[in-house]
Amino acid sequence: MAAAAALLMVGHISNGFAHHSFASEFDANRPIELTGIVKEMRFSNPHSWIYIEVTIETGEVQEWAIEGAAPNALLRRGFSRNSLPAGTEIHVRGFQARDRTFRAAGRDIVLEDGSRLLVGSAGIGAPESAGDED
Repeated sequence: MAAAAALLMVGHISNGFAHHSFASEFDANRPIELTGIVKEMRFSNPHSWIYIEVTIETGEVQEWAIEGAAPNALLRRGFSRNSLPAGTEIHVRGFQARDRTFRAAGRDIVLEDGSRLLVGSAGIGAPESAGDED
């Protein structure tokens, strides 16, 4: 019985390490705006991910990974697994990873029709989610 309890505790502790604060991974002083084409959207815990291809001015294509809120939070905001099918053009606002890789914490995305979807995680140290500024 004690061994089972120990295993449950180890599982709980490792899950705690997997979930991070905004400040540990992303830089609030490096806001980004990207326009790209969705390759894939993954609903996974503890965060969802949107993978996009961004073509920069030189013609180079960069593959960005945009972290979003947990799937349950996105579902409550009206998202589904099919909300961003591959090939959809989106404009992402968020904050780049501290290590300057092509990863970012998403704040919101704007679709071609102008509708906005809030993808950011609240309460983890991220700057206030704007979504209300324009």
